[in-house]
Amino acid sequence: MNFLAHAVLAGDDPALIVGGVIGDWIKGPLPGRLPADLARGVALHRAIDSHAETNPAFQRSRNRVGGDRRRYAGILVDIFYDHLLARDWAQHQPSALGDFCAGVYRLIDSRLADLPDHAHHAMRLMADENWLASYAELRGIADVLARMSQRARQPNPLAGGEQAFVVDAAGFAEDFASWQKDAQRFVAQWTGISDA
Repeated sequence: MNFLAHAVLAGDDPALIVGGVIGDWIKGPLPGRLPADLARGVALHRAIDSHAETNPAFQRSRNRVGGDRRRYAGILVDIFYDHLLARDWAQHQPSALGDFCAGVYRLIDSRLADLPDHAHHAMRLMADENWLASYAELRGIADVLARMSQRARQPNPLAGGEQAFVVDAAGFAEDFASWQKDAQRFVAQWTGISDA
């Protein structure tokens, strides 16, 4: 769900960026039906997700989510981290957020034929509705969480989940800063090993 963070962490490798963004739509062993370069991007996406689950800063953020939303804390933290990344974009990236997002959408569009059919609609919707840039505003993540809540098979408390962020925005921001540094180091290691 944290598409923006995956795109940023992928660096400037187009296949890693596309694979990072589409990772949640790819199930099963890799490469599957994907070209090898996109499969490597999905593998990085999965590795980042696994790394996050054991990261102390990410765990602190999960623990900040309480009540009936605790079960969905990982999903919420993913969305909150994309919000923090987009909200404070100028502190993290030299290019404008809009330019970066447009570039990601172009890369995905250029590889759409390589992606599973079931991902096409979501990828087009992502670009048309500019999901990545919408994370910069609290209402953007509120919309994302409301849509996710409606799509889920089971009743869930994701809608309105942005309130968990509002309650402790400074704490989440502190955790994110620490997680992001760790994630950047992890990705540098991962790509170094996989390039060898």
